Formats: sequence, structure tokens, C-alpha cells
Amino acid sequence: MIREKIEQAKGILKEEGIDLWVTFVRESEVVGDPALDLILGANCTWQSAFMIPAEGEATAIVGSLDVSRIRETGGFEVVGYTTSIKESLLEHLDRLKPGKIAINYSENDCMADGLSHGMYRLLTGYLEGTPYREGLVSSESVISKLRGRKSAEEIRRITAAVELTEEIFSRVSTFMRPGMTEKEVAAFILKEVDKEGVETSWERALCPSVFTGPESAGAHAGPTDRKIERGHVLNIDFGVRVNGYCSDLQRTWYFLREGETTAPDDVLRPFETIREAIALAAERIRPGMEGRAIDALARNYITDKGYDEYPHALGHQVGRSTHDGAGLLCPEWERYGNLPYLAIEENQVYTIEPRINIPGFGIATMEEIIVVRPDGGEFLSHPQRELFLI
Repeated sequence: MIREKIEQAKGILKEEGIDLWVTFVRESEVVGDPALDLILGANCTWQSAFMIPAEGEATAIVGSLDVSRIRETGGFEVVGYTTSIKESLLEHLDRLKPGKIAINYSENDCMADGLSHGMYRLLTGYLEGTPYREGLVSSESVISKLRGRKSAEEIRRITAAVELTEEIFSRVSTFMRPGMTEKEVAAFILKEVDKEGVETSWERALCPSVFTGPESAGAHAGPTDRKIERGHVLNIDFGVRVNGYCSDLQRTWYFLREGETTAPDDVLRPFETIREAIALAAERIRPGMEGRAIDALARNYITDKGYDEYPHALGHQVGRSTHDGAGLLCPEWERYGNLPYLAIEENQVYTIEPRINIPGFGIATMEEIIVVRPDGGEFLSHPQRELFLI
């Protein structure tokens, strides 16, 4: 996977007209750069430069004690140093003579913003007085494409994580009962995660997120002691990491009141609207469209039905991280910077996750995962077609 992504990066550099991409880090176990997961899969200690040129061999300049460890990753020719990285760094640049050098800073994409301010100052200090100082540009476009363009193996790994997540959802459906707390439901899910020998996609305190009823803490909050009651709509936001790749899915349940055999229309209608909005977005998505266009399709479908718009993006990319890169299906809000205008690409993997608040009951939401194909979105998850009843 490391060698595959390095070769892919070289092609992207050529597309972008960039001669060299440098990831400059130190003590990466503590102050990590998200790009290292893609191109290295290991950590380093001293100041280190991971250099991928558009043409030629990828080279890692690392502290002498890190040489063996970095060489074992298999992606880089490794050069060790003892007293200072500067001499080896400048020697290598003089051999390559790059015009444009991409480094990892970005105002829009956190996945391309791994270069700390201190390391930026060190790097520019080393390059002072050389032609390379003026050639520094953001690696945002490189990292966005590298993270987004999933290989067949990456898609296989994401699919495996999705399938296990769906299996655990099935198990929790047979476990939940009125009177249980959100924390009890979450504890059951985490036991299943441990039984499977995998990790949660994000921090365990918030994964799964379990929220029940009309006054729950909602998404992005940990489970509480709030009890499930009959007449509650309950949601679970959950994913697992399998072989380094994540899933991120949400499902919705309704707890029948005494005498009910199905959910009331006030619950069914918004659930069906969400289901239809997801199907519409998956059907219409195409490479080359901007993310804002797909968000608008789903958002307008929901508001045209008389519901409030959801207060977030329609969907994000998934891969090595739950939120995996720049491309976003989102509205033109200031907080999203340039992300609404980025082109959707083939083989990007996105969630689709609109929501509708249901007064007196809770929230209707599902989160599905698709991979972008030339003729639309292919579901990697099995979309929730019916409201789960308990």
C-alpha cells in the first residue's frame, strides 16, 4: 500500500505541475502529520524529510537511529544524518533542482496542514539563500487527490469495515430494549468491537454515539445515562477500523408504544424523506461535479418537503480516517472555505448523511457510504430501507 500510494503521488505531482513533495516532520508519534499514514506508515524521531519527486526515487532523510525502521517501510531510499539534516537536505535538492516544492500547509484541508509553524520556520531557514525558498507551495491539491483516489485494495478494505459495522448493528438490534440507557447500548457495541479484535473508527468515548429521544445530546456527543423510552427515535453513529481503513455509518430505530404495530406518520415521513434524499444524491453524483451541487440536490429535496435544512455537510470522504480529506459534499458556507467548489473524482468514497429533527420523537438520519463511479454512486453499505422497529 505504501509503494502504491507513493507511485500514485508521482502521477498527481505531474498533473499539478509540481516537481517535488516534501513532508517535513519530527517526533511524529506525538506531533503527527496525517500524510505519513499514506506514504510511510511509521513514525520518526529527529527532523525528517520525506521527499517524493515527480520523476525519480522517493527519498527519506532521517536521523541515523531511524534509518533501519524507515527502510523497513519499503517506500523510500533512506539517507541518515547525525548532526544536522540541513546538509543532506540541500544536497538532495541540488541534485533534483525542483522548481515547485509542495509542503504540507493548507487553510482549507486539515489533512494537508500537518506542517507545524515551528517546522515551517526551520525548513525555510534551511532554504534561505537558495532558489528553493521561493518555490514553496501548498501540497493541498496533491494530498486531496492522493487521499481521495481510492485503489481497488483501499475500497476492499473500506468495504470490509462497512460489512463488520453492519453486522454489529444487527447484533445491537436484538439487544436494545426500552429502559436501557445510551451508555448500556454503547457498552454492548464496544464489547462486540473488542470481540472482533478491531478498533473503533474514532475515539471510543464518542464511537459509538448513541442518542435517543427528542432531547438527546445528539451527534458528536458521547452516550449518556438517558434512558430509551417507548415512542423514542434512537440513532447510532458508529464505525470500525479494519486493516487501517474506516467505516462511518448511522442507523435509526423506533421503539413502539403500547398498542403500536408501526411507527406513526410523523416519524415515517421524515425517515422516508431522508431515505429518498440519500438515494437521489447517490444516483446523481458524477465525477467532475462540484460537491456543493450534490449537497444542494439533497438539501433542496428535504426543504421542498417542508422540513428544515440539516446544519452540516451532506457527506465527507472516508478512508484511512473517518473524515478523510478535502473533497466534501457541502454548502457554500464560510466555514467550508474552498471545499464546496472542489471537483468530485472517480473512486472517491463519500458518506451521505442528511438528517431531519422530529419534534417530540428524536432525529431521523441514516449515513450510507458510496464510491463514485462514472455513472453514479455505488453503495458500499446496504442502505437502510425501512425504519427498524423494537
